[in-house]
Amino acid sequence: MSIALRLTGFYATVLLCLAPVLSAEAQEKYEGNPWSLGHYIIGSYYDSLGDLEGAVNEYRLAQDADPRNAVLSLGLASIFIRQEKYLLAAEELRKAAGSDPEMGRAHALLSLIYAGVDNSEVDIKEPLQVLERIKDTEPEDIEVYKSLGGLYLKQGKLVQAKDIFQLAVKKGPRNPQAHFFLARAYYKLKDYRFLEKELKEAIRLDPDYADALNFLGYFYLEQNRNINQAGKMIRRALVFEPKNGAYLDSLGWFYYKKKDYKKALIYLQQAASILADPEIYSHLGDTCLKLRNLKDARSNWEKSLELDPHQNNLKANLSRLPRNGK
Repeated sequence: MSIALRLTGFYATVLLCLAPVLSAEAQEKYEGNPWSLGHYIIGSYYDSLGDLEGAVNEYRLAQDADPRNAVLSLGLASIFIRQEKYLLAAEELRKAAGSDPEMGRAHALLSLIYAGVDNSEVDIKEPLQVLERIKDTEPEDIEVYKSLGGLYLKQGKLVQAKDIFQLAVKKGPRNPQAHFFLARAYYKLKDYRFLEKELKEAIRLDPDYADALNFLGYFYLEQNRNINQAGKMIRRALVFEPKNGAYLDSLGWFYYKKKDYKKALIYLQQAASILADPEIYSHLGDTCLKLRNLKDARSNWEKSLELDPHQNNLKANLSRLPRNGK
């Protein structure tokens, strides 16, 4: 797994942030508009059944009756995030922020979307400015700090990201996500001592925090230490998300480190079937090489380079591989 936060876990975090807003503001926003409220209730029911398209249709009808209702936009954004329609989610969050400029959570979630979507056309200057302003006007809103730090990470401003995440930890010392995001900044800065400290604290605060368990487990594998402990952490993360491609990749890499290459291959292939990621294909190539399957090693390394052409070590490995090897 790339240590960078995978979209699956990342947007699960966004949805956890979004849920309390939908319930807390709904009653106030719908007073005096029973037509819109009716469609909202039906849409919420469809959503609870897993009928996301039905929910979207009802929320759209509610929007027709109440086009500036920020709660409806947040509800649609929640669905679009689960459908991985991130730009549509961003559009609805912009509507929510425009309808209620003081809704700091909408701005924060919009920034999380911008931080997670790999799209060069997205301009993050405006959300950065908005969040900086909200940080001063709503100094106790931890989500604003986490979102602002995420945008600084996206820009490569690692020191600024670390400073913001440190503020988030200071404001919410018992918030495991704040410690987790600070650990991400430390990883980017290669400050591994503090990375480990923050991840351990996140797990102490929430022993079932799957992303933190996987992050620390994979970090140990990278460092070639605490290998057995790493395996336990990764397996525990998979208990909560058994189809998470990043976690399966980590487990495959654990077996690689244990020199059980056949078992490693099984989990890495599962990971690749779920998630197209250059590091997963790189791991598959390494494993196939250990199993003396040079053809598949080449194929997987080439797939990895297609997704990330800047892997010089991988290019060197390919250049040394016989072209007609079996």
